[in-house]
Amino acid sequence: MTNVLVFGYGNLSRGDDALGPLLIEYIEKHVNFSGLEIITDFQLQIEHALDLEGRDLVLFVDAAVGCDQPYQFSRLAPEKDRSYTSHAMSLTSVLSVYQDVVHKQPPPCFLLSIQALNFELGTDLSEQARLNLGLAEKFVQQLLGNPELGNWLKLMALCE
Repeated sequence: MTNVLVFGYGNLSRGDDALGPLLIEYIEKHVNFSGLEIITDFQLQIEHALDLEGRDLVLFVDAAVGCDQPYQFSRLAPEKDRSYTSHAMSLTSVLSVYQDVVHKQPPPCFLLSIQALNFELGTDLSEQARLNLGLAEKFVQQLLGNPELGNWLKLMALCE
């Protein structure tokens, strides 16, 4: 069985920033296989690099302002950048830290970005974000229904 980590991050108190954790809640209720592990947090931290160890596939889920579609699905690669605090930690930097610490390539990592519009503190999910979340839920069912690298690459190509 494939060992898959799904990591959703965002803040439930900041409107559409809740999309990552809300998709994680959906996965917890609707997807179950023995190789699935789920993590949620407010933000990426350097320690999350070690969560990649021993995984066959990793899916990160986050709200995205720059997303011009309801969701986007892309593959990630390690890249050193100028992020130096946990508040500025990028996904590619987390992968780079993994590579530096473990001395090997990280497992195949992907990002599911869900289009977000409103990040105001104390607001609810916008109506558009709620619709986008529903579409992302259907997409993640396809991903986790067949958690194999070949399937994820095929689905990524269809999203382009």
